[in-house]
Amino acid sequence: MTNHWDDLKNAKVFLIGGSNVAENHVMAMKWIRQAQANGAKVIHVDPRYNRTSAIADIFACIRPGADIAFLGALIRLVIEQGWYDAEYVKLHTNGLMLVRDDFAFSDGHFSGFDGAKYKYDTATWRYQLGEDQRPAKAADLDDPRCVFQKLRQHYARYTPEMAERISGIPAKQIAEIAETFALNRPGTILYALGMTQHTTGVQNIRCYGVLQLLLGNIGKPGGGVNALRGEPNVQGACDFSVLNNYWFGYCDYPVHTQPTLAAWTKAMGTINRAMVINGLKAWFGERATPENEFCFGWVPKKSSKKDYALVGMTEDAYAGKLKLLWVLGQNPLVTNPNLRYVREAFAKLEFLVVQELWETETAAFWQAPGVDAKAIATEVILLPAAYFMEKEGTVTNSGALVQWRYAGVQPPGSARSDLQVIDEVFRRVRALYAQSTDPKDAPIQQAVWDYKPESLAEDVLKEINGRACVDLPAKGLEAGDLVRGTRDLEVDGRTSSGLWMYAGIFAGGQNLSKRRDKSDPSGLGLYPKYAWTWPDNTRILYNRASCDAQGQPMPARDAKGNILAPAVPVIAWDATQKKWVGHDTPDVRYLDKGPDTPEGQMAFRQSPEGVGRLFAAAYEDPYSGEEGVPRDVAYVPKDGPLPEFYEPIESPVANALHPGAQCNPVLKYPRVEALQPIGKIEDYPYVLMTSTVAEHWCGGSTTRNVKWLNELVPEPMIELPVPLAARLGIKTGDLTRVSSARGEIVVKAVVTRRMRSLRIGERDVEIVWVPYNWGFKGLSTGASVNELTIDAVDPGAGTQETKVCLVQVARADGAQAARAPEAR
Repeated sequence: MTNHWDDLKNAKVFLIGGSNVAENHVMAMKWIRQAQANGAKVIHVDPRYNRTSAIADIFACIRPGADIAFLGALIRLVIEQGWYDAEYVKLHTNGLMLVRDDFAFSDGHFSGFDGAKYKYDTATWRYQLGEDQRPAKAADLDDPRCVFQKLRQHYARYTPEMAERISGIPAKQIAEIAETFALNRPGTILYALGMTQHTTGVQNIRCYGVLQLLLGNIGKPGGGVNALRGEPNVQGACDFSVLNNYWFGYCDYPVHTQPTLAAWTKAMGTINRAMVINGLKAWFGERATPENEFCFGWVPKKSSKKDYALVGMTEDAYAGKLKLLWVLGQNPLVTNPNLRYVREAFAKLEFLVVQELWETETAAFWQAPGVDAKAIATEVILLPAAYFMEKEGTVTNSGALVQWRYAGVQPPGSARSDLQVIDEVFRRVRALYAQSTDPKDAPIQQAVWDYKPESLAEDVLKEINGRACVDLPAKGLEAGDLVRGTRDLEVDGRTSSGLWMYAGIFAGGQNLSKRRDKSDPSGLGLYPKYAWTWPDNTRILYNRASCDAQGQPMPARDAKGNILAPAVPVIAWDATQKKWVGHDTPDVRYLDKGPDTPEGQMAFRQSPEGVGRLFAAAYEDPYSGEEGVPRDVAYVPKDGPLPEFYEPIESPVANALHPGAQCNPVLKYPRVEALQPIGKIEDYPYVLMTSTVAEHWCGGSTTRNVKWLNELVPEPMIELPVPLAARLGIKTGDLTRVSSARGEIVVKAVVTRRMRSLRIGERDVEIVWVPYNWGFKGLSTGASVNELTIDAVDPGAGTQETKVCLVQVARADGAQAARAPEAR
């Protein structure tokens, strides 16, 4: 989230896509309803009418996987109707920057496409550079070479009529949504996995960023692009390098072509190097020195040619390359797509460790129905884990609010917290290597690991916060003092921080995640002394973008300069004090660099251009002070600098925008021909979407062991539209056989008007829905819908396309569904 939960009350309009917020993020609905009571409009876009739809002012029924077609039409309308904020676009985005003349898009492909390698050469996705080697700028937004005009040209094809043909949302309603969202500011966008679990997941979310930048809705109260995380600590997990391709707060993990810190820095920039040095100092302490590149050589390097995401691990296990897998806090034998393939891959592991509360489907994969346990040689160890109320430590919510959670009770039996398990495993492994003289074992032997059992969680948090490694008189710090924020961090190894974003969470020796002061001087719901947010306790990210070129709060305007919403003071430049001040921590690199300096104009300090990116150009800011080494390097999506619509891998129709590029062109699928079949519309005529239910949580390993929840929803089901059910002769309660190219399940039917057919081009497309929360273990058992789903993934994020695939549906006469046992 760029903003935070309480800030939702400040919005004048909500665009909710890919999320059933009323059921899955119920506390968010408290703030949405408060805003609605004050006149805010709610727009809900979903293939299925649900509890969120019921409170919406506008509900739009969309075909699964067609989001970019719909959002592209919104972007087009905002530009063509002049609803964009021209002042904001010129000041706070790269809209004026000139794109290279050889950049092109044709027949579904951007320039530089290599079809044999499923990848792009991004050389043409660059700016025209001035003499200072920085992006050249147009005099105004009318220059045909500038980013804004490239954006306008790209989305000229996305008329409401074309969007209707692809998405099923009527063109008239698309126009209504665009006008409602554009003319009620500030507006916020809320999304969840319904937007990300696609083979175009990254570009789906980029559409939201483009739309909000055009409208000037980033950096302001009531605005932003806000991800509704599906777990209590998903945000924290992502911050702390749990994502396979990141470390130290979203710095890219080194690969084999970057054997040295110098090589990594040349690819990633000096700003990121400073973050990594602080992290390496936290890992290796005084052993990390400039002379040994801060022990960078001790860090294992990944192969740039391998996939380290869970789908890639599954393929390596199937190929016999992955021998041991340690699973914490996941239940992949329920939540992963194409479960038949997952089971076969796990059966080839030599050793599987599952750290869990229950014996889940993953821990017991060898007991799955139809599996011959005698043929499986995998050794499985189940480590009993502590539950939320049985352990202490921080959780980071969607809004980056870090809160301390206390242990309420002791864990039962031999169960331990995840932190205790990891701590003991590392200490035992280090003891085994104590006498080794092999250089590769040095990082195990030499890592700083001195946490005390009685203060384990807080000791780790102090290391994450960071310390002064030497006396820093200019900053008022002595060696060993805890740093007070990111501005205390040095670039040369004189400070440490296990995660630069969290520097300051232990400021002054006080664990700020424990704060519970509910004072709110701003009245905006910032609550600056309640817990702590990263970075530097900033509650609204990019809040410099709420100010104009002079550093003063700016109103929202349309392209003609008409004021659509008054300025709301969050931060401002105080010329008397010569610093940035305000209700929130100013999200600027230097508090004392005013708007008369380049640094004081950088509203988006985490991008090398210093502005929001409508066009995701390949760009390296050259001014690092080191010859041939960039200061910062831009992230470039693998599938294009502008979001483009592509059909899902399994689709009922051809791509109406460019039939020659049906699916995401940089996606390689299938990767394993025998186990990754693709269904055809002739055999599987209906579109399946999946999601969760309010009564069960994700893979269901916990909630399906709570008898009261099982009484509410005892088993999975398939929701069928009334006309489709009538044609198939299926009534509510009938057993129904649902099959895809990958598998088959039998579940009961629920015939409902919440689902309906959509006219897509010349075809009526029927959509059905099955929740994914069930498996064969627990008090409530049932069929796993991921037997059916497809394991194609987004090429950048590795997110699975579990929100859309093709299925066949029929009455299951004589079949038996998996039944929930009596609650006990």
